[in-house]
Amino acid sequence: MVRNWDYSVDFTEEIEDQFKYSEYLGEGHNGIVYSLPDNRIIKIFREKKVCDEEIDILLRVKGSKFFPYIHSCGELYIIRDYVGGERLDKYIKDNGLNGEICKSLLDMINEFTRLSFTRIDIRCKDIYVQEDMSVVIIDPKNNYTKTVRYPRHLMKGLYNLNALDVFFKYLSELDRQKYILWKYKMGKYIKFSIK
Repeated sequence: MVRNWDYSVDFTEEIEDQFKYSEYLGEGHNGIVYSLPDNRIIKIFREKKVCDEEIDILLRVKGSKFFPYIHSCGELYIIRDYVGGERLDKYIKDNGLNGEICKSLLDMINEFTRLSFTRIDIRCKDIYVQEDMSVVIIDPKNNYTKTVRYPRHLMKGLYNLNALDVFFKYLSELDRQKYILWKYKMGKYIKFSIK
């Protein structure tokens, strides 16, 4: 549940002018998000530490097709590209999981490795499915500060959506080694952790 907070941020005059045309998009545990002109959003954070971490991640992954481009930032805010599409969990509930999305998810995880992430994981609700079945991530967290060696939260989300078997079916065709390893690890995790 989101707690209601008051936000106080110092904007430049240019951002203040853009903010006049903003629309509320949503609020999470770490901040509040508004749309801006030119297909951008502004995310206002409650804590400087969380803002700094997201800025650091987005700057490190600059150029990756799996992350929105960051345009500017301040002490408690980020202006980045708007990510459209449909949240992965909602997409699966409405349409099921298909091979194209499974391939995009595997490509995303491989990109995490290429980017030297120590946390090779993400939650379903932070992944947005695009019209072309590619995926884009919002709210990256702890990618360089925590260690998770396989996509446990992602697969737990797929398990809860009754889509994990579909994911494993396509993974077995796309990357047999990851299929064997992840199926083994997830089997242990489900057996001992998920009730």
